[in-house]
Amino acid sequence: MERPLTKNIRPGQEPMDLKEYEKAGGYQAVRKALQSMAPEAVTEVVKNSNLRGRGGAGFPTGTKWSFVPMGEDAPRPKYLVANADEMEPGAFKDRLLLEGDPHQLIEAIIVSAYAIQASVAYIFLRWAYKRAARLLTRAIAEARAAGYLGKNILGSGYDLELHLHTSAGRYMCGEETALLNSLEGKRATPRSRPPYPQVS
Repeated sequence: MERPLTKNIRPGQEPMDLKEYEKAGGYQAVRKALQSMAPEAVTEVVKNSNLRGRGGAGFPTGTKWSFVPMGEDAPRPKYLVANADEMEPGAFKDRLLLEGDPHQLIEAIIVSAYAIQASVAYIFLRWAYKRAARLLTRAIAEARAAGYLGKNILGSGYDLELHLHTSAGRYMCGEETALLNSLEGKRATPRSRPPYPQVS
């Protein structure tokens, strides 16, 4: 059976470093997207794949991306946030991926941010995931040194800064607007909508 999310995980061992990840096909999606596809084309591929979020709603990812204003008149800067808070009792699916294959998350963030033309991305990490924080910090540094993050990624003209933010640990941050409030240093309470986070 194909294991697209866990194929690089090596139980009992450290995760792949950048060179090993590249050897296993890592960062090819970044190269393809940034060097031969328009952002809208990336969104269309994801829409057609019917990829869905792994949370309770199972919302189609490409549809969510399509809500983000694009073009010259779109508000800037744009941000992308990966919710790795995972505060549901007994939930460890994200922890497995964060600790077992951190470069996979970073690659996904780069492609996702490119699709919506975000220039800044955050990983909002659960405070108790100390090992994940260490491994993600190392992987982010490797990706930056290799030219996958920062200015003019792979000569594409696209810039992206990625930051790791360790949360204070609140169950409420599973709701996207509460997470954004917490990331901004405010109380983690949901915002009334509209405006929706994809727009403002």
